Amino acid sequence: MQIKYNTAVFTPAGWRSEVVTAQAEAISPKRLRVVAVLDIGGNGATGYASRTGAKRQAYNVGSTALREMGAVKLTSKVEVLAV
Repeated sequence: MQIKYNTAVFTPAGWRSEVVTAQAEAISPKRLRVVAVLDIGGNGATGYASRTGAKRQAYNVGSTALREMGAVKLTSKVEVLAV
């Protein structure tokens, strides 16, 4: 199933929130495991991105995607986009 949720990304200015779109599998009725990250903040799942274009807001999209792989999310805390 495809889900959407918020995660934190590290920038030189500090931690910021970004929206993640991912594929997940159900491991119980109330929990999901992320199996693939499709998009982080509208920037794909690889490379570098910046929320505002400023260097102080830049973050590594690839490392954030790797960190999210295998993460367990509660179904009540994510938005299910497609089953």
